[in-house]
Amino acid sequence: MDVPKTIVSSSPHLHARSSTASIMWDVSIALTPAALWGVYVFGFRALAILLVSIATAVLVEYLLNMKGNNSKTILDGSAFLTGLLVGMNMPADAAFAVPVIASAFAIFVVKWTFGGLGANWVNPALAGRVFVFFSFTGLMNTYRMPRTLATVDAVGSATVLTEIKLAIGDGAVNGLSSAGVLAETGYPFTGFAGSVSSWFQQTLGIGLSPYTVDAFFGNIAGCIGEVSAFLLIAGALYLMVKKIITWHIPVSFLATFSMLAWLFGGVRNGLGLFQGDFVLQLFSGGMMLGAFFMATDMVTSPTTHKGMVIFGVGIGFFAFLLRFFGSLPESVSLAIILMNIFVPMIDRYILPKRFGETIKEPKKQEAKA
Repeated sequence: MDVPKTIVSSSPHLHARSSTASIMWDVSIALTPAALWGVYVFGFRALAILLVSIATAVLVEYLLNMKGNNSKTILDGSAFLTGLLVGMNMPADAAFAVPVIASAFAIFVVKWTFGGLGANWVNPALAGRVFVFFSFTGLMNTYRMPRTLATVDAVGSATVLTEIKLAIGDGAVNGLSSAGVLAETGYPFTGFAGSVSSWFQQTLGIGLSPYTVDAFFGNIAGCIGEVSAFLLIAGALYLMVKKIITWHIPVSFLATFSMLAWLFGGVRNGLGLFQGDFVLQLFSGGMMLGAFFMATDMVTSPTTHKGMVIFGVGIGFFAFLLRFFGSLPESVSLAIILMNIFVPMIDRYILPKRFGETIKEPKKQEAKA
């Protein structure tokens, strides 16, 4: 009988320097600049929403810990991070009941009914946002313009994506790019963005829309923590340096979305192929927050790098399809949840590299009779 032998690499096979708590707090640190910017441009109402979201998440976690006689998860930062993400996904003028319900749903229903940290199949904060969005659609679609656009009505302003979707739906701006649609409808932009746009055009000969500049730096209407692409990217770089996330999911996600938006994004505007204004779309809405901080959730994403790329490509495809041809102006949350469904299948067929190899001893030649 041949007995296979296994050659195994020296132990340990896997080694992580970061504990769960350190990872959670590092992600919270990375999100803080974008959250503080949201407080600056939307006022103390935004701060109150963030605090209510965090307090609710931590309180529900504490109550569930008391019932189970376990207080360890209160200190690991996971509930704090969930509450922070919920708050950053809220409009500044949402009723306080909305983040309370979203945070409670995230912790109790999504996290704990599936077995606690590490057992949930979808990011709790993401699920909380989607739950309240479809439950309280009107309350989740009331935005205010940032203080950097002080001449505009503070409350009730449409986001860039909503303005584009409505204008194209009316059919009055056919043949214009996304930036052209905003200009035609009189959507405001800051003087800073206008100056930067002019400098790019006059000095470098590059046509950069002022709306793209405002979206990059965070001078647009939107949810509290999603408006500044610049600060979210900076936070993501911090996490990459700390080796908490890798490039595979966000880059494959954003690259796929950008390619499809450039290739097909102009079709709905009557511009044809290869005319999509993908840069403005890339920096608008929840694209950066979703790509770097929600899609990369290690519990709900694939385990291998190849699987992560497939996962990211899928999110990019669904995000493009839903944003450009769906009924809603935003699509990132739904795209991530749709791909979360496929994670078990991806992990099943995209296997990790083995650390050892199996060999067989050579067969012994039988002596001739």
